[in-house]
Amino acid sequence: MGETLARGRAGPSAAGNSQALSVKYVDGVIAQMLLDELWDFDDPAGSYQRFALEEGLAWHTESERAELVTQRARALGLQQRFADGTALLESLYHPADAVLATRVALETGRLLNSAGRPAEAVPQFETAARIAESAGLLFLRIDALHMLAIADQTRSSEWAAKAIELALAAPDDRTRRWLVSIYHNLGWWHVAAGRLQEALATFLRAQEWAEHVGTDQQRVWARAAIDECTAAMTVRRAP
Repeated sequence: MGETLARGRAGPSAAGNSQALSVKYVDGVIAQMLLDELWDFDDPAGSYQRFALEEGLAWHTESERAELVTQRARALGLQQRFADGTALLESLYHPADAVLATRVALETGRLLNSAGRPAEAVPQFETAARIAESAGLLFLRIDALHMLAIADQTRSSEWAAKAIELALAAPDDRTRRWLVSIYHNLGWWHVAAGRLQEALATFLRAQEWAEHVGTDQQRVWARAAIDECTAAMTVRRAP
């Protein structure tokens, strides 16, 4: 579950409404709620088009448009169009913009990881985590750590533990929702290593947080992981 935002759209963008704009743009940084509205991970091509339309709205600043471009690059990666996504990210100029620099590093790493090049992705995620930490970008820092736990298998538990620590202390439910994905991915890491008891305990934590702050799809994934892990434990115990 490397892609972790809610699947399905929360509703059409209300960007034309000035009250909605005041919520969705805070100090020039795009709020996650708008990205959630525009993303549908089951339809990356459609998501790409929605981000492109959003970029074209007249009231966006150049910085906001650039953030939206990073999400178009991510959508290209989900269509296996890695070179196109990389070219899009390389077109952005971001020397003094911490938010954009973090997003560019994140999405560059995701493209590399999805292309089967995790060793090259890891430094990108480390860069994203470092910039996000220095700029106080908690949500993006957790995202980077969560991706490090996926890409850097030798240190998965270490990266996940740090991401969990930060997410547990987060001030809002949308940021705490990272706990569902982090515990879920960590559970499968335990499964791959044959540690089914540890995996089950971790999946149960994912389910707990899915029930508390997760999406409907995350609750389905959490239950399915528990069922699969329980079945594997039954098979292991069979004579």
